[in-house]
Amino acid sequence: MARNAKIIRGPDLSYEKGLFNRDCTHIAGIDEAGRGAWAGPVVAAAVILPVERDALANALKGVRDSKQMTFNQRAHWAIEIRKTTQWVGVGQAAPGEIDQCGLIPATCAAMRRALEKLPLAPDYLLIDYMHLPDVPYLQTAITHGDALVLSIAAASVIAKVARDQMMIDFDSIYPGFAFASNKGYGTPAHRKGLEQFGPTPIHRFSYRPVAKFCPEKALNSDT
Repeated sequence: MARNAKIIRGPDLSYEKGLFNRDCTHIAGIDEAGRGAWAGPVVAAAVILPVERDALANALKGVRDSKQMTFNQRAHWAIEIRKTTQWVGVGQAAPGEIDQCGLIPATCAAMRRALEKLPLAPDYLLIDYMHLPDVPYLQTAITHGDALVLSIAAASVIAKVARDQMMIDFDSIYPGFAFASNKGYGTPAHRKGLEQFGPTPIHRFSYRPVAKFCPEKALNSDT
């Protein structure tokens, strides 16, 4: 190995085990998918891993920040995560809510809905980057949490897989935007669809690339 080569490690259970040793039994990792997309909802997931389980990290050794995984890898590990724990919740905020409330409040709403879908209440929250207001739980916001914390990485995979499937379904309803491949993000094919057909009901009209095609629906936004 080269002298200055970096050893790339995946997310681990250091945060979870530290909390577990402080009598926090159910620690929820939370992450979202779709904040930067021009169309479709923002989707959040909350995942409580069985931290006490032997060899848990090995069972989920392929789980990473979902952005660093392929479509097939995410699909595979989403199944493995659900095999490992039944404590998974998914929530979303629709494009209209994003336009009306703003991206950050809508993302927080999606996260709260994901928590509400959990079959039990967590003792502590580990959240990628964000602080979640108006919830009765202790929490820590962790920068690059999806690259560092296994439960957050697991949530990122679940959220991304759930949202990707929604966008694949939307592709058949609104053809011409390549939603199945771009998942609502701003690709040339998506821009071409906007130029040819104009925005759909699942577009975010407060986003500048969309707003210019339908200015009467645009709300204040710098996105």
